[in-house]
Amino acid sequence: MGGDNGPSTMVQAACQVLSKYPDLNLFLVGDENQIKSNLSRLEQIFLTRVQIIPTTSMVEMDDQPSKVLRTKTDSSMAVALQLVADNKAQAVVSAGNTGALMAFSRKILTMLPDINRPAIISTVPTDTRTSRLIDLGANVDCSPMQLYQFAQMGAAITMANDNSIDKPSVALVNIGTEAIKGNEQTRKTHELLCQSSEIDYKGFIEGHEVYQGLVDVIVCDGFVGNVLIKASEGVVHMTMNKLLREYQGSLWRRLLAGLSASVLKSFRSNVDPDQHNGASLVGLQGVVIKSHGAANIRANMAAIEEAMREANYDIPAQIQKRLAELPAETLENS
Repeated sequence: MGGDNGPSTMVQAACQVLSKYPDLNLFLVGDENQIKSNLSRLEQIFLTRVQIIPTTSMVEMDDQPSKVLRTKTDSSMAVALQLVADNKAQAVVSAGNTGALMAFSRKILTMLPDINRPAIISTVPTDTRTSRLIDLGANVDCSPMQLYQFAQMGAAITMANDNSIDKPSVALVNIGTEAIKGNEQTRKTHELLCQSSEIDYKGFIEGHEVYQGLVDVIVCDGFVGNVLIKASEGVVHMTMNKLLREYQGSLWRRLLAGLSASVLKSFRSNVDPDQHNGASLVGLQGVVIKSHGAANIRANMAAIEEAMREANYDIPAQIQKRLAELPAETLENS
């Protein structure tokens, strides 16, 4: 029910994913009338694999997380998470209020042992490899130990998705690469990561290096990560819009656009933020995927597909297994 577009784009995305994966079954949780209204305009064949779970309230985008925990326990977000907690579903996808999603997830699904804060992680396109950026907005303020835990969780997800990686490379976002740069939080996190033998810590990484594919996992607090990812999405959209306007400037340019259409399509596919939508809320005892609040149909499809992948990999179990192998003293919460 959440996000800028409500159930309309999510229901259409659900139907398109259902057509792509014949073994998939979905719960649609929220206002029954709105869901049925959107389903009635779509292919009826999918109704056999869709179950509507009606709820009486929804979390608004401007709701305070502390308040919704007390007053909206019957909301679509809370009910959907409870389906996972009760082992009736394998994952949750939500485009709603991020703070509320994190608060409800911590309460209903609970945290993995030795982890006290969930973090949002997502893949980002780079020149040479798939990199993962953590945290993208779940935690505005983080302690050095929490950032250290984020690095370990990012490493676990990397290894779960690529068996050929035994020791994921990790970097910490900073305003420079020298050891004296950054705030106290960043410098202390750097000291912790330098002591970790379980990862290949590469030190600091600057903003312009994030998309060069230098490392597997890029770590930062949620404030930095959220600004970084949204600014990057804005640059991509601006670049594509300017490029399209340049090609429309004259008949000759329009002809060139037709000749290079396949190249432009490939470029857009590689950098389009919609293709990489679906960030994972990690550190929980369950799979929770956060879709962008302004996500369109294609972007919500990507979020559902990410939920399927993480459920198949059982990412929470993979993270817990890795954390269990770490020295106990490294996971003491500060």
